[in-house]
Amino acid sequence: MKELSRCEWVGKDPLMIKYHDEEWGVPVHDDRKLFEFMVLDAFQAGLSWSCVLGKRENFRVAMDNFEAGQIALYNEEKIAELLENAGIIRNKSKIRATIVNARLFLQIQREFGSFDRYIWQFTKGKTIQNRRKLESEIPSRSVESDAMSEDLRKRGFKFVGSTICYAFMQAAGMVNDHLTSCFRY
Repeated sequence: MKELSRCEWVGKDPLMIKYHDEEWGVPVHDDRKLFEFMVLDAFQAGLSWSCVLGKRENFRVAMDNFEAGQIALYNEEKIAELLENAGIIRNKSKIRATIVNARLFLQIQREFGSFDRYIWQFTKGKTIQNRRKLESEIPSRSVESDAMSEDLRKRGFKFVGSTICYAFMQAAGMVNDHLTSCFRY
């Protein structure tokens, strides 16, 4: 049986393969899932995606299944608890940013009716279909991720630079960066 052709970055890790095959680049319109990707992409800053993905289930348990309404209520006691949790990435700045971002996420939901409605405006409600043959052709940012980053920052969000926003767009299916040789393209 012939092995499926995948994007180069996937490698042989079964967790990465499952993520690539089932999630990466699939359009997401569920607010909780969008917040999850926002949290995980912020924690990825300076780290590999495989590191974050390997801790995803621990994050899910530690952070109330990525429910923004719960995370927005976290206090110093909860921050201390998270900093003691060896199952997650214990970065105080990223933990505090997650709480701030959860509060702002809820504000956007109130303002736009959903975070989905707000975030997808940066791609005019559609997935941007790229046609890349090589991983080296995939940028780390785009005009759309620049605009998203700028708007999120103006609203007070943390860890939302253009590169993080572009990774978020890839994860949430706002941009299709599967290589043309990949079976998921």
